[in-house]
Amino acid sequence: MAEDLGCRQGATTGTSEVLFSFGVIADIQYADLEDGYDFQATRRRYYRHSLYHLQSAVDEWNREEVPPQFVLQLGDIIDGFNAQHKTSEKALARVMKIFKKLKAPVHHIWGNHELYNFSRNYLRQSVLNSKYLQDQTLLSNFSRDQSITEEASAESYYAYHFCPKATFRFILLDTYDLSIPGRDHSTQKYQDSLLLLRKKNPNENMNSPVGLAEHQFVQFNGGFSQDQLDWLDEVLAYADKHQEKVVIVGHIPIHPYSSNNVCLAWNYKDALAVIDSHPSVVCFLAGHLHDGGYCLDSHGVHHITLEGIIETPPESNAFGTVYVYDDRMVLKGRGRVPDLVMHYRKDHSATYGNHATDSTALQ
Repeated sequence: MAEDLGCRQGATTGTSEVLFSFGVIADIQYADLEDGYDFQATRRRYYRHSLYHLQSAVDEWNREEVPPQFVLQLGDIIDGFNAQHKTSEKALARVMKIFKKLKAPVHHIWGNHELYNFSRNYLRQSVLNSKYLQDQTLLSNFSRDQSITEEASAESYYAYHFCPKATFRFILLDTYDLSIPGRDHSTQKYQDSLLLLRKKNPNENMNSPVGLAEHQFVQFNGGFSQDQLDWLDEVLAYADKHQEKVVIVGHIPIHPYSSNNVCLAWNYKDALAVIDSHPSVVCFLAGHLHDGGYCLDSHGVHHITLEGIIETPPESNAFGTVYVYDDRMVLKGRGRVPDLVMHYRKDHSATYGNHATDSTALQ
C-alpha cells in the first residue's frame, strides 16, 4: 500500500466513537507441504506455516478488548495443491478448526483455489457457504435475489449482503461467476466463459498473460455475469435511498491501481461502472494479489487489496482489524498489512497509491 498517501495517518485520528470493528484476512492457501514457490518459481510460499499465521490472527482478534463483530475471509483458504494430493477436505478441516476458535462469525469469499479444490455444488453445501449470515429481512425487497430453485442450480452465483449496524451494509460478490474452474462443463456459464477466454487469450497456457492486449484474461481470474451486476445495482440503489454506507467484498480486485494489470476481474470495468453510479459505496476489499495494493479512486471509493498470508514469512503476519466510525474507517494492520485511514466520500479528488506492477504475486 502507498507510503505517500495523503489519508494514511495513525489509527487514532478523529474524535468520534468506534461503531463496530471487523477482521480481514486473505489468501491463507494452507497445505500440509514444505515451503515452495509460485507457478513462476520466483516467490516463496509458506504452505504449512500459513496455519500458524491464522492461529496468531485468531488469538489476537480474541484478545482485543472489544472483539471484531465479524471477520471477512477474502478467499483462497486452502491451496490448489491439496486437490493434487487428494487432501482438500482434510486441509479445509484443519483451517476451519482454527476459525471455530474465533469469537465472531466468519464471512467466506470464494477464490480460485476454492474452485481448484471443490465444485460449486460442494461449496454450496460446505462450511464455506456463509450465506446463512445474510440480511434475511430484506430478501423480499430485491426482485433479483436468487430463489431457492436458482440457488440450487449449477448456474447460480454466490453473493449476498448483510447489515451489521444501521446505515452500514456489506456486499459479498462472486468474482468467479464467469470462470473456468469450478463450473460444471455442461453449464451455459462455463461454455460462455470458455468462449470468452479463448477469444481474449490465444495462448496454449491460458494462465499466461504473455502477449495479451487485456492481461486480466487468464484462467486463474474470472468475472461477473450481467445478472449479478444487475443484482448489485439493485442493492446499491436501496443503499443510496436509505443513505447507507456500503463496503463491497470480492476475491479479485476491480481497480487497476489497486492491483497490477493481471490480477483483475475479467470485466472489472463493468463492475466499476455500476459502483461509480452509486454514492453509497465507500470501499472495495479484495485479495488475490499477494503483495497487496491500494488506491482512492476518482469517485472517492477506497480500493484495498490485502496482502496474502501464503507469501508471508514466519517472522511476520498479514491480517488486520478495521474500526468503523461515522466519518471514516481505520485499518489497523499486522505484519505486512500497513495501517490506513479511509475517510468517506467528501473530497472526490483521486489520490493514488503505488501501482502494483509485479504480476508474479498472484494466483
